[in-house]
Amino acid sequence: QAEDRRLDGRRDAAGPEAVLSARVQQAPFHQLPDDRSQPARAFWAQAGDGVRLRMAHWPADAARGSVLLFPGRTEYIEKYAPVAHRLMAEGYDVLSIDWRGQGMSDRLQPNPRPGHIRDFADYQHDVVEMIVAAEQLDLPRPWHLLAHSMGGCIGLAALEGGMAVQSAVFSAPMWGINLRRMQQGVALGIAYLAGRVGRGGLTAPGSGGAATTYPLDESFNANLLTSNGDEWARLVREAVAWPDLTIGGATFDWVGRALNECARLSRIPSPDMPMLVSVGSDEKVVSPQAIRDRAARWPQSELLTIPGAKHEILMETDALRDLFYEAMLARFEAS
Repeated sequence: QAEDRRLDGRRDAAGPEAVLSARVQQAPFHQLPDDRSQPARAFWAQAGDGVRLRMAHWPADAARGSVLLFPGRTEYIEKYAPVAHRLMAEGYDVLSIDWRGQGMSDRLQPNPRPGHIRDFADYQHDVVEMIVAAEQLDLPRPWHLLAHSMGGCIGLAALEGGMAVQSAVFSAPMWGINLRRMQQGVALGIAYLAGRVGRGGLTAPGSGGAATTYPLDESFNANLLTSNGDEWARLVREAVAWPDLTIGGATFDWVGRALNECARLSRIPSPDMPMLVSVGSDEKVVSPQAIRDRAARWPQSELLTIPGAKHEILMETDALRDLFYEAMLARFEAS
């Protein structure tokens, strides 16, 4: 079945464009008017359960490996273009994805605004298609995982399932959710009851705005993502320019499934591979304690705590971001 869903073509003398054959439908890739960087080659894929997914490939010259980039909740491929270009400059191909329910991939309920999922295991269908695409694009090996926030939750589950990468790097992974003053049992109970009365697809209070998206709902001074004003301005510009790529808060169903998945992953053994995980001292979105707990029982792990960093270290100030890049590239090179 996977064979029927594969992309045609491999890298050859015609260049990376050759992999986008007649059987593969190219997908849109957006750029702001003043962005002169090399655009990604975006394309559609279809998961085994019929959900259409958008992926994007940034090929490096004389690549020495590849990075599978797993974004977080609410995110879309274009947001990671600066990350991809920096990795390309270091000699790595990059492949990324719009998870089901966000970006340009299929939304999962009639109201497209809330972030929604029926079962967290459904994200693994997306991972399968990403690996199929990586194989058919003949991405240079070794492959490495770079996963942020919700992508870190999906990534750990994928490693549990045997995803073949040489090393893993996590940025503020969602191995637990910062519920602030609410106890996890209470949040689970509310999500469960909402689902029982047919309201599981509605936006859960406290998860973000229902109609717009976080950069448009929050001020820079109060935001939990970055202390870099330029990066925050970029996110605002993108949200204004491409509103259809964005989503708002999470549904009750997403919250309940996410909490259950974090609890499940907390009980599994750590994968047998080298790992780097970073957490900012000002992290308020995911659980820093869950990150520290996993790092403490992952034998081949390095925990990088970045003073002054918020949730999105890849969008932080240059000095903070460079600390992460230096450690990440060292991890890749050593694997």
